Amino acid sequence: MRIAIVTDAWSPQVNGVVRTLQSVRAELERQGHEVLVISPERFYSMPCPTYPEIRLAFARTAAVGKMLADFRPNAIHLATEGPVCLAARRWCLARGFPFTTAYHTQFPDYVSARIGIDPGWIWRYITWFHWPAQAVLASTPSIADALRQHGLTKIKHWGRGVDLATFGPDVTPDPAIRALADSCGGPIQLYVGRVAIEKNIEAFLESAHPGAKVIVGDGPARTSLEAKYPEVHFLGPKFGHDLAAAYAAADVFVFPSKTDTFGLVMIEALASGVPVAAFPVTGPIDVLKDGVGVMDADLTTAIGAALKLDRKACADYGKGFTWEASARQFLEALAPVGLESERQAA
Repeated sequence: MRIAIVTDAWSPQVNGVVRTLQSVRAELERQGHEVLVISPERFYSMPCPTYPEIRLAFARTAAVGKMLADFRPNAIHLATEGPVCLAARRWCLARGFPFTTAYHTQFPDYVSARIGIDPGWIWRYITWFHWPAQAVLASTPSIADALRQHGLTKIKHWGRGVDLATFGPDVTPDPAIRALADSCGGPIQLYVGRVAIEKNIEAFLESAHPGAKVIVGDGPARTSLEAKYPEVHFLGPKFGHDLAAAYAAADVFVFPSKTDTFGLVMIEALASGVPVAAFPVTGPIDVLKDGVGVMDADLTTAIGAALKLDRKACADYGKGFTWEASARQFLEALAPVGLESERQAA
């Protein structure tokens, strides 16, 4: 099967959307499918205002359409709501080609956090963008409910996975991170992800539980947070084995975000045998269960309680999230373009 994935989020960006798409593409290709990714790297682009790590592509409909037509896809998926996917959306609608979309990011809340725009205005755009899709893929029941509340009813579940060959309870902990526990006389409290205002990291950094606070990741808020919290250990981005070793070194994983749709890092931490502390919001309420994570409106309380949980139970639960299952759900949700449409595209 030839599958076209169009996205405004791709490497060198480092975030859950990119990691999800890359992991699912790898699994699809392992199964023998041919996957075309149309991303900003194929076009001239400019840094996104207030978030330069994200590139906004100047993608013309004709250029995107030619890539799709040349590929002759059996199915088309639009992963994001940015300019590249807008161009693909226009091209598909003009030809009557079906496509699927996905709601990866709480975009209305992100924009509100960054520039103060009423989320209701952004939801109007989100609803408009996804309305013609044959299916809108959502990662959790809470996100599906939110989409339905805004009039989008063609929802299909698309879960997330963990690279179990990389993340696991038997990984050797990063010795430099473990050494921090001795130097501060308390547990290692780890955050992994973008260092950005919408991630609510300050709620973690202001929490009162004793121990070492460790931040793995990068982003536009890193410089200001490093200056404000000099006692916190900012280690920058880590990948592959180095990231797995960082998880393994933690005593508790802290997920302070209130705007994520899922929280891929939570299941990576769990698969590594690390319990999770979080707020009781969308993402954690769908991913966590008793015995592997603690949710509380007081993050300090959640951290203290999570530290008492059994690491083996966390690892066993984390093993249940696989990219094989995620790719299967993705495939089942796709809308076939069909042979007649394929001939027209040629």
